[in-house]
Amino acid sequence: MLFTIPTLLTCTRIIAIPLLIGVYYMPLELATRNLIAAVMFAAFAATDWLDGYLARKLDQTSAFGAFLDPVADKFLVCASLLVLVHLQRADVFVALIIIGREIAISALREWMAQLGASKSVAVHMLGKLKTTAQMVAIPFLLYDGQLFGFIDTGIWGHVLIWIAAVLTVWSMVYYLQKALPEIRARIAR
Repeated sequence: MLFTIPTLLTCTRIIAIPLLIGVYYMPLELATRNLIAAVMFAAFAATDWLDGYLARKLDQTSAFGAFLDPVADKFLVCASLLVLVHLQRADVFVALIIIGREIAISALREWMAQLGASKSVAVHMLGKLKTTAQMVAIPFLLYDGQLFGFIDTGIWGHVLIWIAAVLTVWSMVYYLQKALPEIRARIAR
């Protein structure tokens, strides 16, 4: 079955992109748009955990779902970063680092899969930490205000997005190092 509950949840992250962008075109006060966008991002980002949990729990894992899940995550993160750059809440350099890494590692994973060496670039804890930092930084930057009266989400969002950028580079180097022996072996043939 192509469209399972987990796969439909994954699709919501792709559908969320125009909705998230559209919030900033609504005739509302900026603080209201920020709140709506931050809550939307957090809710849609939570589907990443939920779809994986349900796929395992309901035994509805599929090759299509395994392909679509990281693609949906990357689309949502990249679109959100572009919104943040447009709003001048994220540095273009950070966005380029994160988006560039996503493209490079996706290409590397596809190439390694074609070589039959997918395990050499399997998801690592560094990648998970990078994703966590991004998934907290982005809604903080979208909200861009005081949370609970004392947490400045703009400041914390900037700190976390730079931490995510550092982890992005670090994880990319890690994945490249893991793939290098396989690449060398293929070139030597």
